[in-house]
Amino acid sequence: MRSNKYLIGIDIGTSGTKTAIFNDDGDLISESFQESKLYYPEPGAVEQDMNEIYYSVIDTIKDCLQRAQSSNLISPKDIFGISIDGQMAGICAVDNNWQPVIPYDSWLDTRCSDYITILNSVKDKVISLSGGPPTFSHGPKMLWWKNERPDIFRKISKFIMPSAYVAGEMAGLKSDEAFIDYTYIHFSCFADILNNKWSEDLCNEFNLPANKLPKIIKPWEIIGKVNKETANITGLLEGTPIAAGCGDQAANILGAAINDSGMIFDVAGTASVFSICVDKYVPDVKNKTLLTARTVLEDLWYAIAYINGGGLDIRWFRDEIIKNPDIKDINNIYIMQELFNGKEYEIFDNLASKISAGSEKLFFIPHLGGRVCPNDPNLKGSWVGLTWRHKKEHLYRSILESIAYEYLIYLKVEKSLITDLKVKEARVIGGGSKSKFWNQLKANVLNLPYVKLKREEFGVLGSAILAGFATGIFTDLKNTANKFNEINYILEPQEQIVDLYKKYSSFYEELLQDTNLIFKKLKNLP
Repeated sequence: MRSNKYLIGIDIGTSGTKTAIFNDDGDLISESFQESKLYYPEPGAVEQDMNEIYYSVIDTIKDCLQRAQSSNLISPKDIFGISIDGQMAGICAVDNNWQPVIPYDSWLDTRCSDYITILNSVKDKVISLSGGPPTFSHGPKMLWWKNERPDIFRKISKFIMPSAYVAGEMAGLKSDEAFIDYTYIHFSCFADILNNKWSEDLCNEFNLPANKLPKIIKPWEIIGKVNKETANITGLLEGTPIAAGCGDQAANILGAAINDSGMIFDVAGTASVFSICVDKYVPDVKNKTLLTARTVLEDLWYAIAYINGGGLDIRWFRDEIIKNPDIKDINNIYIMQELFNGKEYEIFDNLASKISAGSEKLFFIPHLGGRVCPNDPNLKGSWVGLTWRHKKEHLYRSILESIAYEYLIYLKVEKSLITDLKVKEARVIGGGSKSKFWNQLKANVLNLPYVKLKREEFGVLGSAILAGFATGIFTDLKNTANKFNEINYILEPQEQIVDLYKKYSSFYEELLQDTNLIFKKLKNLP
């Protein structure tokens, strides 16, 4: 029998917005994607237009509904709920009438670096209370707008997330109804995350008006219903419930059923994101590397670290090293037709697989945009150990290995914080998860089984599950996520390569420390 209960999950990502409709059995009914635009108005600035983000959601909802109706005869009255997840570390703001006051200040934007330094004066307190050290996230960004753009700051009623802005616009909210759910607040630098409230102490210390911060709520709270204007544009039924939603990482964790302590979650996307689920709140005050955040599940936490643009490194290699039209002497293999129809990464993998582990002592530093975890904007990208023997496939493999080495550093840090942590497996999603070669490489470096699931749409699925829980379609978040996921394959670590990578990863850690000193000197060059 065909289900008549459907849910919409929406993911506002860096590269674009994805919307999907699922039935209450977790089956994907239709999906739509719209690419986003990034703007670079000045050095260090990376912004998105809030109206463009809003209309990307509106357009993809409309497209999704039309696809579903044409193929499955779904009626708008069959949509029981909507939930939106989104980018987590950036910030936007609205005035009293819910109109954008600033563009979306992206997590890729580095203008706030001076305010990271200022917040670092009480770094231990920030980590203890909010869960993570200051980085290119909400706290430094809010202080930047306050001090560098005071005229604009005075117009701000509330700082919010892009997902909250879109949800509020769809429901017709005003600023006194502004919200943020608790899966975002580890990026705030001003939260008391254990108690789900803002820290008066931190706000007072940096003179940040607490009245410009939204109320903190649970991800499944209904924040409003689709208003008449949104219904007319999208085809949704007026009155359709909208859940608060969550951060994109939290949505992915829920969607991929990462719901037990010791499970590792690898998002191989624009950023290379590494998370470890734990059953207790243990902030990384000692190392100042990991952020500790809430999952959607109230009793489960995750320690998270990421390479700011790990996936971008691979795209940069493709576009600038391989495809660059200024390069005239590319090997024939690289100008094959396949290179220009989406199969380039398969070619890279195949060539790199013929290179021995360790890339013949070639190392890559993946921090082209500065290191985030721990925060070190001076550190930049480089290759170390280049010889005439090295080819493009060595360069490519060394990029993949560098990201795995960074992951191992994060894992060691968490094991030092929770000494009885029993790590079970790593589950991988994102565009990079399609590379079986890379998954095996990471399994070998981390000495852990790597699991690939059968589906791809985890963020929007996590949001749809949340919408179903918010509206009573589902009664248990954890069991629902488990039911909706099947394993595609498991890659066990290869013992002989594991031992080699232990030596290479140790050297990589030393290399980071040594090159850090070099880049600090480089910064002072005219």
